[in-house]
Amino acid sequence: MTTKDIDENVRAELNRLRESIDNIDAAVVYMLAERFKCTQQVGHLKAEHQLPPADPAREARQIERLRHLAESARLDPAFAEKLLNFIIAEVIRHHETIAENVPPGDG
Repeated sequence: MTTKDIDENVRAELNRLRESIDNIDAAVVYMLAERFKCTQQVGHLKAEHQLPPADPAREARQIERLRHLAESARLDPAFAEKLLNFIIAEVIRHHETIAENVPPGDG
């Protein structure tokens, strides 16, 4: 069965829901972009002061915080943790790249 074969009311509801999903996806992308703008600034600050790219204690606190937020939002905490771990890994990679490009003595 294709969407052409379904009832017009069902198709309209499906389209309405998909439009909402598309809007949410766009918001998620823009929010991630804003988050990465901030983490880039953190990376530059860390590099300038010879701080390590990773902060395991902060990361653990953030994961725990996000798990609690996920639970209160009725989202699978394991999924939220996997997502945050993916984001953290990307942030650390960015921080390492930034640190590699800071000239010696600039801190």
